[in-house]
Amino acid sequence: MSFLIVAGCLLVLILLVTWGKMNAFIAFLLVSILAGISLGIPADKIPGSLQKGIGDTIGGLLSIIMLGAMLGKLVAESGAARQIANSLMKLFGTRYIQWALLVAGFIIGIPLYYGVGFVLMVPLIFSVVYQYKLPAVYIGLPTLAALSITHGFLPPHPSPAALVNQFGADMGLTLLYGILVAIPALILAGPVFSRFLRKMPSAPNALYQQEEVRETRLPGRFNSFFTALLPVLLLIVTTLLNHLAGKNAWLSFAGDAPIVMLFCIVVATYTLGISQGRTMKEITRFYSEAVNDVAMIVLIIAGSGALKQVLSDSGVSGQIAAAMQHWHIPVLVLGWLTAAIIRACIGSATIAGLTAASMIGPLMVQAHANPNLMVLSVGAGSLMFSHVNDAGFWMFKEYFNMSIKNTLLSWSVMETIVGVAGLLGILLLNAFI
Repeated sequence: MSFLIVAGCLLVLILLVTWGKMNAFIAFLLVSILAGISLGIPADKIPGSLQKGIGDTIGGLLSIIMLGAMLGKLVAESGAARQIANSLMKLFGTRYIQWALLVAGFIIGIPLYYGVGFVLMVPLIFSVVYQYKLPAVYIGLPTLAALSITHGFLPPHPSPAALVNQFGADMGLTLLYGILVAIPALILAGPVFSRFLRKMPSAPNALYQQEEVRETRLPGRFNSFFTALLPVLLLIVTTLLNHLAGKNAWLSFAGDAPIVMLFCIVVATYTLGISQGRTMKEITRFYSEAVNDVAMIVLIIAGSGALKQVLSDSGVSGQIAAAMQHWHIPVLVLGWLTAAIIRACIGSATIAGLTAASMIGPLMVQAHANPNLMVLSVGAGSLMFSHVNDAGFWMFKEYFNMSIKNTLLSWSVMETIVGVAGLLGILLLNAFI
């Protein structure tokens, strides 16, 4: 019954946003209240669930999204984005620019949290799209698929790292197996699948459409790459130092994503602003425009967090996972399927993975399954079918300015390919190890 209620609430949400043309943030709040009442959460507890869901979701993303938008705006307006695009195109050529961005997304996706990687890569994707008039979804989706795969498969990302601990797996082996599984899944979900999306309509957020800048006014090549990639470099360096030198208060502070983004904004204000002859008044105007452009994206993500929390507080994810314990399915497949179903209902890959792990752990021991592959199996399932209750779905939709239908046909199908290809790769590995 609970599963039917969840399915009904998701259907209401889809109808409100598509047929009713309602603002997505308002629709999320209304459906969250409806779900809470229908699933038996006491009426006086529902507002707390809404507030907690919004706070937990936005608390970790607000400063990253806003500061990332500011950096992206300055990179675009200064001409640095054009300089980067020109350099990449000269190096790889128009024919291979998609692969260049994909490899970049995979490399930086290993140490970076998904939200940070998304915000960092979107300006570069859009600068290439606008500069060379290439299809936005065709160019951008493989890069974002790379970020998604590293987020779900590879430690030290939060969910895979937690799963390694829960299943008693080996971090190094899990990372090695994860890369072996991730590469073919990425190729299928990225370059291969995106070939069918060349003509998919998309009008990317104009935030990153830079004004016409004469070639003589472009920032230097080193300045452009260094400033745009500074967050990536700092986060990689601090992550490596934290692993090599052990936990250190100052290293943890310096490696915190919002702190890194704040430092990078200060640097960019000088390197791409003041040193290029811009006034602080002009730079501040860019930052204000960036905040205005992404405000609705933040609200929509907040709304999805409210719905996620209501469904989590109702206990529906635990009910679904418990019911599946009685199915006669190989444990690697069962772990994947459990995470996939919870992901479809809840929206959060992290919650789906951790909830599935708590239910599958005892079964894994009984079946003598490989714990490293178990981590990957649950991780692959947690990426399955991202749709309207997932913040990543709305980030892709709003940044690329797409319809719900086309977002489902592109983003959701891509995530499903990642999940299915990941499971097949895991089962193939299991046959040889």
